[in-house]
Amino acid sequence: MILKLGIPKGSLENATIDLFRRAGFQITTSSRSYFPAIDDPEIECMLIRAQEMARYVEDGILDAGLTGRDWIEENEADIVPVADLIYAKQSFGKVRWVLAVPETSPFKTVHDLQGKIIATELVATTKRYMAKHGVTAKVEFSWGATEVKPPVLADAIVEVTETGSSLRANKLKIIDTVLESNTQLIANKASWEDPQKRQKLEDIRMLLQGAINALGKVGLMLNVHKDNLKAVLGVLPALKRPTISHLSDDEWLAVNTILDESTVRDIIPRLKQAGGEGIVEYPLNKIVL
Repeated sequence: MILKLGIPKGSLENATIDLFRRAGFQITTSSRSYFPAIDDPEIECMLIRAQEMARYVEDGILDAGLTGRDWIEENEADIVPVADLIYAKQSFGKVRWVLAVPETSPFKTVHDLQGKIIATELVATTKRYMAKHGVTAKVEFSWGATEVKPPVLADAIVEVTETGSSLRANKLKIIDTVLESNTQLIANKASWEDPQKRQKLEDIRMLLQGAINALGKVGLMLNVHKDNLKAVLGVLPALKRPTISHLSDDEWLAVNTILDESTVRDIIPRLKQAGGEGIVEYPLNKIVL
């Protein structure tokens, strides 16, 4: 059994390969090839632009792939959504396609764009959005550098953003959100019905979601005398409850827990003050819930 898997080429490429690395898969790319190597003999990878991924998965050229929900909706692709994977090129969160206009323009709502020109890569979705609001406008495909087109080449744009910094830098203001999107693992319908391919995809889903769950988390273990256990537990937040086990000396206990990495620098000194000893912080690749 070989699973043909599409990896998104472009802005999501590095984040996707890093996520697979955390999940336990080593993917190696080359500037001379669109077929990355992967250390799993049951998977063949191909680099495909996210905008085209859903179409190739729907047609069965690929068994599965990773792409944004935005491009699935744009192509109205008939695929099986296997998993929501909340990560993006800059952060591990969702992105938004927003309707934006120049800061100095009089436009305040979508209804102010009646008869105007809107530039975007997401043409079909934008047309459906305008029709839903009863607004007739000319929606033009943008080949790139969309933020610089208003007000000379377009009255407004629909553009993807994570932080909004690029829009602000180009003196644009957001007046509405057209679509919220995140990366999805998707499958071809026939491939999903194949028991072996389906099991492989379910395994990949579990590992990728485990890698996402571990982002921003670290493990922490320490020893504590049983007389100080209550004080130590009072310092510790936990994913659930910390694991507590006896050491060879019955007077001492081992405590193991998972913390947000951003909190550890504040917590470790408090643990030491509460009687913790042998405190070890260690990285996590996956948390399978």
